[in-house]
Amino acid sequence: MKYTYFLFLALLLAGCTKDFSAINTNENAPSTVQPELLLRQVLYGYGDQMSYEGFVAGNLLSQHFAMIDFNLFDRHALNSPQEGGNPWDVLYVNLRDTESILEQSQANPARAVYEGPALILKAYLTMTLTDLFGDVPYFEAVKGRSEGIVTPGYDRQEDIYLAEGGILDNLEKAVAAIDSYTGAQPLNGDILFEGDLEAWVRFANSLQLKALMRISGVEDVAAELQALYDLGGGNGSALIRSNAQNAAFDFAAGPPNSFAFATARVGLFNVFLMSETASEIFEPLNDPRAGVLYRPSAANNDFNGIINGIDASSAIVPDQYARPGTVWRENTGSLDFNYLTAWEVDFLLAEAALRGYISADAKALYESGVEKAFEYWLTELPSGYLSSDPAAWDASKGLEQIITQKWIASIGNAYEGWAEWRRTGFPELKPVEASLNGGLYPVRMPYPSDEQALNFENYQTAAAATDGNSINAPVWWDVD
Repeated sequence: MKYTYFLFLALLLAGCTKDFSAINTNENAPSTVQPELLLRQVLYGYGDQMSYEGFVAGNLLSQHFAMIDFNLFDRHALNSPQEGGNPWDVLYVNLRDTESILEQSQANPARAVYEGPALILKAYLTMTLTDLFGDVPYFEAVKGRSEGIVTPGYDRQEDIYLAEGGILDNLEKAVAAIDSYTGAQPLNGDILFEGDLEAWVRFANSLQLKALMRISGVEDVAAELQALYDLGGGNGSALIRSNAQNAAFDFAAGPPNSFAFATARVGLFNVFLMSETASEIFEPLNDPRAGVLYRPSAANNDFNGIINGIDASSAIVPDQYARPGTVWRENTGSLDFNYLTAWEVDFLLAEAALRGYISADAKALYESGVEKAFEYWLTELPSGYLSSDPAAWDASKGLEQIITQKWIASIGNAYEGWAEWRRTGFPELKPVEASLNGGLYPVRMPYPSDEQALNFENYQTAAAATDGNSINAPVWWDVD
């Protein structure tokens, strides 16, 4: 049957007029999109799409929120995304557009200013992709359109991080490209840094720090980390170290540039409640950020949380639980989408110091991260917060303190809290109530069903390497 189909297709194509291409070409449509338009599209479009994904799916895996209806994903049926839980397409579409920016910057000297930022974005998007799924199509996939590759092979996560053209290599090349740029063309379309190339270098250095820490359980990265910390005069001065330097953009107070979930129907918004995990983390800290990120329960005016992954048929009274705060809906003008922040850098450095990777004061870096995280969430830091348990620095439980504070601040930031839990084991996430994954907590996202249909042979190889595309098969860097 398939040979008959291909013969028919060949005859059909052969019978087409020689003017087919000309007749079916829109002469008014641009053959390429200018890099400044693509850059703005990637920066905002990815943030808009992934902030939604982060809220409706990432926040469930990190247990910042729980979902009480339409909640197959919260019960860990990750092959059954409902309101969210399918970041694959978001990432590959933006990788494709980023690759277009990169190709234009390398082919046209007048657009060379875009090369460094494009390489940084490529590294950022790739890191998010592979950290979610593990081995993925990468080296062939990003060049698929220009080279006609429609069924790209899957690459090992180790190579995606370490090989030429991979995450770390692209970050080094990005800094070199920016440092060597001598043209006068401004970087237009830059909603992160308004064309400030030095800020892009700080972003690249900080992303390199994050990537090195992510793989530090499987690679000896101490020398590279110390070198990063020593750049620019030392003490991490070549990194993002203040909230004014954050790689972030503001959402607007209203449509069309408000936080995407703010315009969701009220019925969907109301099925998200504070998780029991979150309430048990915030309560002993007496952390006022709870009042920003959540709104207290209508019944008791408290920050009561519900266990994740309930059976949707369970009888519950939603008003007994805290709901998402006004920042997620009524007050999105106070909300950012962050690619990378000063508080995250401080927490990464604090962990590196605690583990002995760099020569620095872990306590000071931890406290600096907490202070910046409170500032980021527009909340005043209580005077005794860092001097009383459980937030007061204790090196014996320093890793848990660092990652817990990072977890609090990273709410809504895609799947970051879940990634750090997989890497470190903190904070301690709870088993879901009505698991659809045999009671196991997932440690990777599954490849989407489209891959099985459209890239079957390569998918089969990748599925075999992950116990049949199992969500319980850890990624390369996940050794805990």
